[in-house]
Amino acid sequence: MTIRHDTITAELALRLVVPGGAPVPVAATMRYEPADPYAVSIGFRTGADEVVEWTFARQLLSDGVRRPSGDGDVQVWPAAQSGGRVVCLSLSSPSGHALFEMPRSEVLSFLRRTYSAVPLGAEGDAVDLDAELALLIWGGPET
Repeated sequence: MTIRHDTITAELALRLVVPGGAPVPVAATMRYEPADPYAVSIGFRTGADEVVEWTFARQLLSDGVRRPSGDGDVQVWPAAQSGGRVVCLSLSSPSGHALFEMPRSEVLSFLRRTYSAVPLGAEGDAVDLDAELALLIWGGPET
């Protein structure tokens, strides 16, 4: 099996859910690196040059498109709104909590592209376990 190593990205127009107020549009970039096959990242543009990035399991996102998934800091679940189906992404940290709505069709398209690059169950083929173990055991090259 050949694993592609191209980074997969998707630009998304999310909505930040504001209790008691109108949702706020937020631009975000979802990213998948086949070299880190178990994870996806999402970067939220918070200012002109500022990005807040969260990384979590690709499987969590995949499961959350169909049913509520996740414990703790990252939770994902499907929902319907007047404009169509969305995927809700709840993020919690010591500095706060945010709830975003993501367009379901765009999340599904992104996930399909990630599974084309690294199919479900083939994630281990994309990881150099010897190199990862060496980093854990020896901590990398001395400087």
